[in-house]
Amino acid sequence: MNTSLGMARPRGRAIKDSLIALAIAASMTQAATAQSGKTADVSDWSADSKSAMRLIAGGREADAAAFRAGVEIQLQPKWHTYWRYPGDSGVPPRFDFSGSQNVKTAKVLYPAPHLFTDETGNSIGYTDDVIFPVQIVARQPDKPVTLRLKIDYAVCEKLCIPAEGKAELTLPTGTSTQDAALKAAETRVPRIVSAAEAGLSLQRVDRTTKNFKPLIAVDLKTDSDKPISIFAEGPTPEWALPVPRPAQGAPKGHRQFGFELDGLPPGVSPKGPFELTFTIVEDGRPPISVTTRLD
Repeated sequence: MNTSLGMARPRGRAIKDSLIALAIAASMTQAATAQSGKTADVSDWSADSKSAMRLIAGGREADAAAFRAGVEIQLQPKWHTYWRYPGDSGVPPRFDFSGSQNVKTAKVLYPAPHLFTDETGNSIGYTDDVIFPVQIVARQPDKPVTLRLKIDYAVCEKLCIPAEGKAELTLPTGTSTQDAALKAAETRVPRIVSAAEAGLSLQRVDRTTKNFKPLIAVDLKTDSDKPISIFAEGPTPEWALPVPRPAQGAPKGHRQFGFELDGLPPGVSPKGPFELTFTIVEDGRPPISVTTRLD
């Protein structure tokens, strides 16, 4: 995968055809929405060469403290976009709600991602269609909220290209045709649990050879034999930890993983204590997130 965004932008007829196809699809969706009388639930689509994005509104009771919304990205087949930590390549999405009206805070949540592996390494993100739930706190809860979003993101197949979109949506009070889709995305956001509740423990394995970085061993108590992915993050976005790999020889009732303590910011010693966050994605079970201390 070529991840040089400046060099990887496709040109010529392929882009023109893709833009026409996305514009037609977006127009058809908007027309169908307008005919159904539900235009308050969604914004217009904002199309780029290999993707399109829009804002959607969730249902809200009149006395609810917060508003609910989502940023939906649709991708062409075989293309993917990225999680908040993209892995070995790619860039995370950047959400800018600064132009919004009557918005105190807008917190974007990330559904559990997938792991993509090719000859260039591991990347972490989403395919097909993804909705990022957004929790909005209004400055004046009894007044209308208008979201204005500018998003910068990247999409990749064999090449990576930059994408951007703009959308505006005034959030309704009451029911929404998009509520089921938004609730499904919200259930995919990892639930925060303690290390004890998750059955997760860490061990630093110092190697005798100076040329090797410390190895972090992750032990997870589980009787499941279904596929499990674990993604590791450091205490700040400047960290770029490897994806933990499954280890052999785990005792019954356990799954074990390991990764080198690599990708630390400059000046940070790998021997220090850290708060590390692990996102655990297991087939058939709700995803969870664990933050624990590595001594």
